[in-house]
Amino acid sequence: MDIRLATAADLPQIHPVIERAYRGDAARAGWTFESDLLTGARTDLASLCAILDSPHDRLLIAIVDTIPIGCVQVTDKQDGTAYLGLLCIDPDRQAAGLGRQLIAAAEDLAVRLFGATRMEMTVIDRRVELIAYYQRRGYILGAERRPFPIALDPPLEMVVLAKALAAPLHLR
Repeated sequence: MDIRLATAADLPQIHPVIERAYRGDAARAGWTFESDLLTGARTDLASLCAILDSPHDRLLIAIVDTIPIGCVQVTDKQDGTAYLGLLCIDPDRQAAGLGRQLIAAAEDLAVRLFGATRMEMTVIDRRVELIAYYQRRGYILGAERRPFPIALDPPLEMVVLAKALAAPLHLR
């Protein structure tokens, strides 16, 4: 698997992967998904383009045999903290360690490019298996909760997980 920065040309191919990984019946082929909690689209091409256009965001994509199979977004919060989001692997390829590789690449990018010393993320509180996955990767579940960005009935909440990152090396 190769991991690189996404380009605008990648977006039409990675968008359906994101949708399959998060929502709908196709997501059920993977080990974790939001289909039981949410319906509708996870994102759209305009939102993905906005990520590419933002000086504070980077989108990494994972490619196998020229085909995008996953992605992760890294956002510089400009306070030594980077935010990890939009992590996904095509459901048919999950549980093979590919997500772990994408997380490592995101953490490395956050340190090298943004000088981050901390990575945080939010996860829907009801996704206990996903929270446990991130905890196995060294993320600490804190007490902070944030509202889900879309009003739902019943409402969902986001928990915050964070991990200290190695400080960037300053070579002389």
